[in-house]
Parts: sequence; structure tokens; C-alpha cells
Amino acid sequence: MKERFLVGEMSEPGRPGRLVLLGAPLGNPADASARFREVLATADVVAAEDTRRLTRLARDLDVTVGGRIVSYFEGNEERRTPELVEVLTAGYLVALVTDGGMPSVSDPGYRLVRGALDAGVPVTAAPGPSAVTTALALSGLPCDRFCFEGFLPRSPGGRRSRLRALAAEERTLVFFEAPHRIVGALADLAATFGADRPAALCRELTKTYEEIVRRPLGELADWAAEGEPRGEITLVVAGAPERPAERPDDDTLRAAVAEREAAGLSRRDAISEVAAGYGLRRRDVYTVVHA
Repeated sequence: MKERFLVGEMSEPGRPGRLVLLGAPLGNPADASARFREVLATADVVAAEDTRRLTRLARDLDVTVGGRIVSYFEGNEERRTPELVEVLTAGYLVALVTDGGMPSVSDPGYRLVRGALDAGVPVTAAPGPSAVTTALALSGLPCDRFCFEGFLPRSPGGRRSRLRALAAEERTLVFFEAPHRIVGALADLAATFGADRPAALCRELTKTYEEIVRRPLGELADWAAEGEPRGEITLVVAGAPERPAERPDDDTLRAAVAEREAAGLSRRDAISEVAAGYGLRRRDVYTVVHA
């Protein structure tokens, strides 16, 4: 039988409906805030990315979860969202917790936040750890301006295309990456951004085997190829250096595109890469090449 919330079977809510996003520890349970513990103990429903992991965390924190624990992960997020919104509009307090960090940041949560807001339900958070800002702070790279790119595309072609579009980005970049793809991702980053671009690979943040490796992309790619790092990985890469304001002449642009075509890129990709590298609009480089 398909599991579904039956609001009529729940006890009457003692407060207005509200959704609380819980920032969960990345690895060390001691990072859980007092408010995290309080909401976990008092919520009517706790929607968890992994219910078994939540149960272990609650045990480590010596917290008794008083409400109903339900699963809320990528595979059932679309189906479960309207059910949770129904619970919220009936006046219950729902807490949302993922395996680590803040919900919605490369984790389930966006659909439920959007659904609650559309239904007029207040949404708040018990802020907590974030792999993005933790890695950024530990990287030793500029933190005043940064952009979070999440996971790169899984296919090598899609990944390279995305990196070419980011090559001229001057803000510090933060990526998530899976262990089985990190070697290929670092090789493509070094080839696209340049082997000398500073970077930091942050592995297993706050856990027993936490490791921060700060090296230029070329050296980092070689290091990863030798050791194949495991665990949860956050990668921080320095932004592109500021380029001179003067625009290269047309012959230089044509030569740059031709060089990349000779290396095996399609003309479209070669034009995109040259445009990103010089901080120009793609259409301007296209016009020069086809003049």
C-alpha cells in the first residue's frame, strides 16, 4: 500500500503550520546547534533524506524525535511534496533535514520550500553547517566574491562545455564532485582553466579523515590521479585573473579559433572557448571568424 499522510489520523496541531529547514552536521554531530535539537524533538513531522541516518544522528545527540519521521529524497521528492504541503496547511510543524548541510543546496528541499510558500505557509530555518562556505573558508582563496556551481555535468563532453563557459569567471568557484569523477574533472579543469590556477580539494569535512589539499590545478590533478581520493568532496578554484581591457585584433581571434579547431574542437566550441578566454561575447567572435 502506498504510504500517504492522513492528516485526520494525526493529533490536533498545537501551533500554526510552519516549515523549518534544519542545517545538519556535515560529519561531526557536535556541530548540531541547540535549535536544531529543539526543532528535531518538537516537530510534528520530520522529513529526512535518509531516515536511518537521521535516527543515528538523533541517537548521537541524545534527542528523542517526538513526531513522525518520513523519507524525503530525490526519488520521492516530487510525489511527497504535495503530501507535506497538506500537512503544513493543516497547521502542523514540519522539519526538513538532509544528510548534511542546508536543505535545497544540491540536496532535496527546493520543491517543498516553493510549495509551502505558494500555499501561504511560513518557512524559516535553523541555520547550520554548509560544505560550500566551510570549504571556501578553509581553501585559502579569496572569499569576498564567489559562486557555487554544484555538481558538474556527468558526461565528459557536458563537463568540458560547462567549464569552457566558466573559464573567464573572476569570482572564486565552488564545486561538488563525486569521488569516481574527480580525477576526470580535475584534468578537465587544468586543461580549461590552466594548470597554474590555484585550487583546494576539501575531502570529508569535519570528519575523522578530513583532508584539505591546496595546490595549482595541474598538480592537484596529478595528485588525485595517483591516490583517487574518496569520500565527500568539495572543490574550490580561484577565479580567472583580470584581463586587459583592450580587445585583441581580428587576426588574433581567428588564429585562436583555428588553433583550437586544429586541436579537435568543433568550430562552435572553439569560438565559445576563445570568447570566454578573452571575456568577449560569443556572437562577436563568431562574426569575426565568419567575416
